[in-house]
Amino acid sequence: MATAKKAVAKKKPAAKKPAAKKAVVKKVVAKKPAAKKVAAKKPAAKKVAAKKTVAKKAVAKKAPAKKAAAKKTTARKPNAAFMKPMTPSAVLAAVVGSNPLPRTDVTKKVWDYIKKHKLQDAVNKRNINADDKLKAVFGGKKTVSMFEMTKLISGHLK
Repeated sequence: MATAKKAVAKKKPAAKKPAAKKAVVKKVVAKKPAAKKVAAKKPAAKKVAAKKTVAKKAVAKKAPAKKAAAKKTTARKPNAAFMKPMTPSAVLAAVVGSNPLPRTDVTKKVWDYIKKHKLQDAVNKRNINADDKLKAVFGGKKTVSMFEMTKLISGHLK
């Protein structure tokens, strides 16, 4: 009877510990104590070794993902349609200048003008409060959202 109680006592801690561990550790720990009956200190050492192998596997899995991301990164080519120099209208030329510019540069110069004259709305940063020059570009609107702004500017480019 004393032997039966000891065997039951050994099985209960082994059953409780794998339940708290990850699924991978559960498989490794469950197989080894059932195959060999060892003192209570040795399975703890095996669990530490199992944790190290799991950690190594996790690190090995993460490394290829970083390499794959690095392969996808390439230099971006600008779209030819955006880089084509366009002539601004007389109204828009008052803000960005009269030289032919690509659409990207026109947008940058308009934003520089907005920031220089502090025309961005303080409460809602998406809105632009137009001054006299921009009001003419925006078709007489006093306030325009930044998304609507590019649409209105494109009407002034030829």
